[in-house]
Amino acid sequence: MMTKTTNEDIDILTRTLYGEARGESDAGVQAVANVIKNRAGLTKSIKSVCLKPYQFSCWNEGDPNKSIITNLSVQDTTYQRCFNIAKRVVNGSLTDNTNGANHYHTSNIKPYWADDTKITAIIGHHIFYKL
Repeated sequence: MMTKTTNEDIDILTRTLYGEARGESDAGVQAVANVIKNRAGLTKSIKSVCLKPYQFSCWNEGDPNKSIITNLSVQDTTYQRCFNIAKRVVNGSLTDNTNGANHYHTSNIKPYWADDTKITAIIGHHIFYKL
């Protein structure tokens, strides 16, 4: 299990899920949450993984999603959906539907690091990798 998860970790994870996957099915949101949990591993906090520069574009300066997610009300229905999925992924009640992925991208791009031999899942509009 990763380091002790705080309420702030869950909030940052929720906002990241909103920014990265709000248009996806619950399984798609769950998959992005699993990538973050897998990156956190045993030693990192969820917050540090989500906020690491240039890892999740919704937190990048200049990305239009950044102002949306930072000003998002916890009462927003999509925030609530992402929050419930985030909590369940972190507490282990939702399984890792990415088969251990630690990277992903949308299906309409192919980043330099994408290696087709390392694909672990395709869920919604995202392709997942274990690199």
